[in-house]
Amino acid sequence: MNGELLRCAIGKGGVRTDKREGDGATPVGRFPLRRIFYRRDRLAPPPGCKSPIEIAPDQGWSDDPADPDNYNRLVVLPYDGSHERLMREDAVYDVVVELGYNDDPPIPGLGSAIFMHVARPDYSGTEGCVALALPDLLRVLEQCGGEGAVVVPPDLA
Repeated sequence: MNGELLRCAIGKGGVRTDKREGDGATPVGRFPLRRIFYRRDRLAPPPGCKSPIEIAPDQGWSDDPADPDNYNRLVVLPYDGSHERLMREDAVYDVVVELGYNDDPPIPGLGSAIFMHVARPDYSGTEGCVALALPDLLRVLEQCGGEGAVVVPPDLA
């Protein structure tokens, strides 16, 4: 965003070059923005974004390394493996940007569900995601048109 600094939350496990499932760390790298999901019942589609996806009650994200076919992928709930539910009670996933981390192809155990999403009010650590205040997140998405990448530099590790 033209050199503007924005406050964000990162993984409660810090930043790592050797990300692993469950370590709570944000991985180092350049991660393209893939799909954008949002809660239609709570806000309008993110401005400037092409084809944002409405979050539905039956959407989840597999974080189960024991299921290599679905690991680090959108799944339909109910789902027997370990997963995150995209429709949450809190506001953290009111806007969720899928980041291109460990997805081409996903390798079980190297980390899953690395998103850019809404930060908690106290900016407490995430499970490995990058989180921004909702107004900042919406402004970033509008300015980049939902395209671009998140860069987590190695000097943060």
